[in-house]
Amino acid sequence: MSSSHLLPGLSGSRELALPPTVVASPLARQPYDLRHAAFSTWLNTVGDATEVAEHAGNSVEVLLSRYAKGLDGRREVANRRIEDLLREYE
Repeated sequence: MSSSHLLPGLSGSRELALPPTVVASPLARQPYDLRHAAFSTWLNTVGDATEVAEHAGNSVEVLLSRYAKGLDGRREVANRRIEDLLREYE
């Protein structure tokens, strides 16, 4: 069953709330995907899986196995942070 049958109020909300590139991506395919995106964003932002799991109402194991996905543009940020950290030890 499609999300439009389950949650008719969401039918145009993705287009209003998200940039066109995200609307076209698998990230916002259905409402439950937004949960994945939220938890991945929290984990990428906070960096503490225990805190994020507590807020999400999941165990750390569930959070990391199901929701810890890379987000668009985050790989470059992560690589830059790693490089900055390594430069501190040169």
